[in-house]
Amino acid sequence: MPRPRVPLIKAETTGRTLRNPSRFKDRKEWTGLGPLGAPPKFLKTQSQKEAWNTFSEELPWLNKSHRALVSIASDIRGRQMAGDEVGVKALNLLRMILNSMGATPADASKVRMPDETNEDDAAAKYF
Repeated sequence: MPRPRVPLIKAETTGRTLRNPSRFKDRKEWTGLGPLGAPPKFLKTQSQKEAWNTFSEELPWLNKSHRALVSIASDIRGRQMAGDEVGVKALNLLRMILNSMGATPADASKVRMPDETNEDDAAAKYF
């Protein structure tokens, strides 16, 4: 089984990008579609809202496109935080959602977005 990919932020922090610059040359970080934002109104309990804010802090790359997944995960995690019974099926769903959102280092490093270019800026092609 191959070794999991090292996230770019970890590689920069540990100096691996300086030792092997060609390995990390084409790796791009997720830029997003805007911030995740505040919890939706349909999350009623305080523990669900707290779970939303916890996900927002723990996974800073989450953006508006993740809101549906985060709301489902916040519902399940909020029930956990409140001390309610959470079944095995719900925990498996939470695990799958966390993998989908890139909540593991291996999953987060696989996210690759195209370069953002501003076509209105004439100087952008020179710099």
